Amino acid sequence: MRITTWAEYGVICALHLARRTTEGPVTGREIAARERLPADYVEQILLRMRRAGVIKSTRGARGGYMLARAPEEISIRAVIHASELETFDLHCVSHPVETDRCAASHNCSIRPVWVLLQTKIDDVLESVCLADLLHDEPAVRVKVGLPILEHV
Repeated sequence: MRITTWAEYGVICALHLARRTTEGPVTGREIAARERLPADYVEQILLRMRRAGVIKSTRGARGGYMLARAPEEISIRAVIHASELETFDLHCVSHPVETDRCAASHNCSIRPVWVLLQTKIDDVLESVCLADLLHDEPAVRVKVGLPILEHV
């Protein structure tokens, strides 16, 4: 599995908005400039997240984007799903008619493994919210159950 640019940039943009929750709306161009991301890409991702209800937008001279809910209420899975449309694409499930080998009626012994993997990935991403990522790396590592690395 690879994290796509859409997903990574989506999390970066949502995290930027989470850090600035009390500062009011932020433009897509400002997010792109501060995070050093392509502005056109950021605008497309923000549009996807707005359509999914992760963020909201306001118009006008002081308009821009902000989170639709508190950072504690928005999971990383929701951000990635909104940005990428899926967290893990199971080709045999999303495109079952492309080949006879992957037809839904075919008895595939591999498909349950991919489905289990998708479930586990989604569970982990659902268990972490934007507020969790506002902390430094050691705190996030503890949250997700990883050991804290010792810097030499």
